[in-house]
Amino acid sequence: MKVWGTSIAITAGLAVLLTGCGSSAENEPATADQGQGEKLKVVTTFYPMYEFSRQVAGDLAEVELLVPTGVEPHDWEPSAKDMAKVQDADLFVYNGIVEGWVESALESTSNAERTVVEASHDITLMEEAEEAAHDHDHEAEGEATEAEAGHEEEHAAESEEHGHNHGGLDPHVWLDPVLAQEQVLAILSGFEQADPANKDTYKANADAYIAKLKELDQAFKDGLANVSHREFVTQHAAFGYLAERYGLTQLPISGLTPEQEPSPDEMAEIVEFAKEHEVSTIFFETLVDPKVAKAVADEIGAATAVLNPLEGLTEEEKKSDLDYIGVMKNNLDALVQALQ
Repeated sequence: MKVWGTSIAITAGLAVLLTGCGSSAENEPATADQGQGEKLKVVTTFYPMYEFSRQVAGDLAEVELLVPTGVEPHDWEPSAKDMAKVQDADLFVYNGIVEGWVESALESTSNAERTVVEASHDITLMEEAEEAAHDHDHEAEGEATEAEAGHEEEHAAESEEHGHNHGGLDPHVWLDPVLAQEQVLAILSGFEQADPANKDTYKANADAYIAKLKELDQAFKDGLANVSHREFVTQHAAFGYLAERYGLTQLPISGLTPEQEPSPDEMAEIVEFAKEHEVSTIFFETLVDPKVAKAVADEIGAATAVLNPLEGLTEEEKKSDLDYIGVMKNNLDALVQALQ
């Protein structure tokens, strides 16, 4: 599946799509006079979209985050107040796939002047990562047991019931620093469409941030080039793009949504995989109960560490002024230490 860019003149959810481009030197977001008094109103869904938009905006826009600090976006639904913010936005930015509520929100809020950006729309999305080691075994054997098939159907039903059905596609593109650059460019196009008078400033801001993302990409390449192990076990299937980019293998304990839990048979096979590949660290997340990850770690005598999918910041991370790049550097440090 390949989709792309930015949309304008939304009426009943229909859009015309655009894209943007750029790269350059590192500096803080540039500033300029907007000229018309009121700042651009930008509404974003969850943290990466907020941070990327904030970096492009500089001081020319008021950028708002809908999903509150400390809340897992897979579990979140907008209130009437949130819907009003979506309706009143000059620019609305979302990732795509994660936010199952967006399509109906756009259809139910009429604003012909609103610009809408689906930041992953021009990125070829990966198929859902294998949920557990048993899936690899079934591919080799060519069949699954009826009990396991029923378990998979139950997971799918639960995901659909809670509005978390990703349609088999992995939405976590922001965790790849290269694809994050593409998302910034899509967001830049939205700013240029919504506020063309300041497009040069937005372009300069995007270029500066993309330069930082390129440095982050190089840091991952250098840091992971010579690690002894290339397999890691994580709480849910959020790191497929990052793993593919840097030649790693991700084994998720659960699927694309972290509330899914493995069956006892799946747990046993995860433990077997971890032992076979000498996995020394089981990664868990900051916004999700780590009990399953810690159970696996206890079973094999492994350490636990945070690998942050950046679906949101905790209150502590926010207070310490951590941002996307800072958290990603922490992720790199955790991976290097675990894979040595």
